[in-house]
Amino acid sequence: MVPALKPHPFSLSDDRMVSGERIQQWADEAEAGFDVEALKHRGRGRPGRGAEPMPVIAVRSTAEEITALDALAAKKNMSRSETIRAALATFAA
Repeated sequence: MVPALKPHPFSLSDDRMVSGERIQQWADEAEAGFDVEALKHRGRGRPGRGAEPMPVIAVRSTAEEITALDALAAKKNMSRSETIRAALATFAA
């Protein structure tokens, strides 16, 4: 005769333990269905700039160039990336 297994908490990747009760709650929620609009809501993280993924382009800059870029970004109340994109759009126009 095989002995009955004790309920065992499952581990998440960050070493927190998940109880069988919590797993059952998740299963019950899944079976009831999810609000798709609530799932689509973006919370934390970087907001997207469009429908397509955008490539990242690495550019080497001197310390002086970065200092000047950061000063311009602060003056315009923009991020460094926004300032670079604005400069590229102006140059390419």
